[in-house]
Amino acid sequence: MMSPRYWLRWLAEQGAPRYVLRLQARRGDPFAALIGSSAGLQNPYPHIEDLRGRGRLFRSPLGWATADYELTRAVLRDTTWGSYGISGFAERSPVRRVFEAAPLPANPVEKPSMLVSDPPEHTRLRKSVSAAFTPRAIGRLRDRVESVTTELLDGMPSGGSIDLVEDFAAQVPIAIISEMLGFPYETRDEFLAWGDAISPMLDIGISWRVWREAVRSMQAMDGYADRHIDELRREPGEDILSALVSAGEMNDQELKATAVLLMGAGFETTVNLIGNGVVQLLSHPEQLDLLRADPDLWPQAVEEVLRFDSPVQTTARMALRDTELDGRRMRKGTVVLMSLAGANRDPKVFEDPNRFDITRPNAKDHSSFSSGIHVCLGAALARMEGTYALRSLFDEFPDLRLAGEPQRRSLFTLHGYATMPVHLGDRAHARTDRLSEPLV
Repeated sequence: MMSPRYWLRWLAEQGAPRYVLRLQARRGDPFAALIGSSAGLQNPYPHIEDLRGRGRLFRSPLGWATADYELTRAVLRDTTWGSYGISGFAERSPVRRVFEAAPLPANPVEKPSMLVSDPPEHTRLRKSVSAAFTPRAIGRLRDRVESVTTELLDGMPSGGSIDLVEDFAAQVPIAIISEMLGFPYETRDEFLAWGDAISPMLDIGISWRVWREAVRSMQAMDGYADRHIDELRREPGEDILSALVSAGEMNDQELKATAVLLMGAGFETTVNLIGNGVVQLLSHPEQLDLLRADPDLWPQAVEEVLRFDSPVQTTARMALRDTELDGRRMRKGTVVLMSLAGANRDPKVFEDPNRFDITRPNAKDHSSFSSGIHVCLGAALARMEGTYALRSLFDEFPDLRLAGEPQRRSLFTLHGYATMPVHLGDRAHARTDRLSEPLV
């Protein structure tokens, strides 16, 4: 049973923002409605356009907010602005000493996670893992992505029905990132469950029940990581985590935070990309026809999915010193929350931005993988996994269709589907076992 200190920490970190969001949403605050209402979770884009209509910068009770492409890119690329985890709200609260007395296990949203670290710590940590995500390293993973995808498709019942998220979209990335970190594939169900429980920590204003389950999963994952790191010290493998352990440049807390972050980042973006891609292509059959006529368009189609329905919807930065943004004075400690999804539909950058168009020439200019020093390390891997998975799925089952209403995840930051019932249709008679053209 969790101590009262954990409850007080939730109150500082999530409870107070939760109350403010609900109050402001009722008052017509577009940003509060976007991230603090069920309507915003299900379809954020009307609220994003409302936010855009209030100007390039909108003052929210939780900080400044923007859906502007230029401002978003400027902040993300300017080291005047530092990383800002959700726990930053608690760090500035009057009960900070209680917050500090109830430390959480290693997790993606608190230091020493790279996600919420700044130079020089961020530089050191990122340098240690960047070699695993070079173009050459990602290229070597291509065969494994193909074999995992093929195995999954072979196991699907021709003419049958499946949950596309559980049985396919989640299985491709969890298999790859597990291997990259040296985790046995047999543990994938545990990691999927832990990931589902922990991912709400990226949101603002989650309930006590959800936060409590996230902490319990963090504790379970932390214990597993301790044991796994000890095993790798005795018998290192050829995976990323073994290399980090052997290098001895990170302490155990940094190793665990890095492993948990890579596990989540290597999974969440891709599963949402695949699920969102299936829904958009089935909803726009004329675009799917273009892909069938010209399969070379698949990489471009994935970029448009990333732009049109971003798997990661928002991020935040905090001013590390007094500065200016869009002509406004920003004092040290000022927080700017950026709608990546809004930047991806900025009409000043993307013509007719609310139209899904896989031939869009500048689709790749989206901000879905962030930008600047925190740009996603695994962007190339996610693109490769998403491209191969989506193309192979529609090649194998050309009559694939939804068999019910897909259910969105109850998350704002990570935007995807929890369930997606589909009818596969008959399996195609001919299959291209290996794609001859580059995927990205």
